[in-house]
Amino acid sequence: MVDGIMKKYPEAMIIHILFRLPLKFILRLKCVSKTFYTLVQSSYFINIHCNHTLTSAYDNILLKRSCKEDIERYKAVFSFIASDDEDNLNSVYPDLDVPNLLRTTSVTSDKLIDSNHGLIALMEHRTTILFNISTRNYRHLPPSPFQIPKGFYQSIKSGGFGYDSVVNDFKVFRISEVYTEDRYGYPEDGETEVEVYELGIDIWRKLDHMDQELPILFWLNSSMSYKGAYHWIASVEGRNIILCFDMTTEIFRNVEMPITSKFLKGTLYSLQLLNESLSLLCYPCLSSGTDPTTDMMEIWIMKDYNIYESWIRKYTIIGLPTQNPLVLWKDYILLFQSNSGYLISYDLKQDEIKEFNILGCSKSVRAINYKEFLTPIQRQS
Repeated sequence: MVDGIMKKYPEAMIIHILFRLPLKFILRLKCVSKTFYTLVQSSYFINIHCNHTLTSAYDNILLKRSCKEDIERYKAVFSFIASDDEDNLNSVYPDLDVPNLLRTTSVTSDKLIDSNHGLIALMEHRTTILFNISTRNYRHLPPSPFQIPKGFYQSIKSGGFGYDSVVNDFKVFRISEVYTEDRYGYPEDGETEVEVYELGIDIWRKLDHMDQELPILFWLNSSMSYKGAYHWIASVEGRNIILCFDMTTEIFRNVEMPITSKFLKGTLYSLQLLNESLSLLCYPCLSSGTDPTTDMMEIWIMKDYNIYESWIRKYTIIGLPTQNPLVLWKDYILLFQSNSGYLISYDLKQDEIKEFNILGCSKSVRAINYKEFLTPIQRQS
């Protein structure tokens, strides 16, 4: 009967109907008939579905959070969150265990990165797992094969993940400093190295054009993939900038930050996506010297990408104490983790705060907006 439907109606009409279905129903059709299986698995359908999804709105949030099981053991899970008409958050799928989370320290030192093209990366200093959350497939990347010369040491400063639209492939990169030590044990003669992994050919390589001096990088500084480049907060000559790594040219460049407020106990920054534009949260460090009734958060938006003059201050928020902003959702909801570990939402339009019964260990929650893609990836079990 199913094959009869495929013969009776034009393929373009059937594809148009399929795009109106949640991805989980499309995946079930693979088990209905060989004809549907072939269609859904085809690169033609996957590419059309990808283009359709890229133009759709972000409806869902993916959370990665860790919970303590005993003294030295933690369990990490992915949680799939959507909202109702009143912006209450609800799970839309059962939690999914995160595989191969190797170290206890990953509870607070991992990074969850969205490529905006169907795959996400969960990244530690030396370990990266790529996921297609929609199909439940993942790949644990092989370790870098490059050895450090005898007498040298390596300090991994940062890393990222993104999509190269020119070669139609995904790339992971890692930035490190290779150095020696003087007789007192202090680093000297440091040299920056950048290693790049390409998913399609399953190989690590070193960049051979690293002759430029990079700003000061820290592993957990806020970062995101946007406009074919990876962006993160860095420091140069005592001031903060946005450092970019172009996923196609593999060249670094700087984007100047706006002149934001400075806070007595220190200022923190978070990169976000707001109105499809690169945006910046500026907020004070929480400490005994801060006053939540007067200290504020600013949200800046770059209306024209890479044009400094297009930075505008979109919001100023008073009395919202947070050191762990997670993600801006639906362009008006800011999610963050409270000091007690619970997920909090703040409505930028209504100036309303809600706490949800979604809990993780302190500083363990990561969040991204996600869309459902069919992007293929080799399955590991």
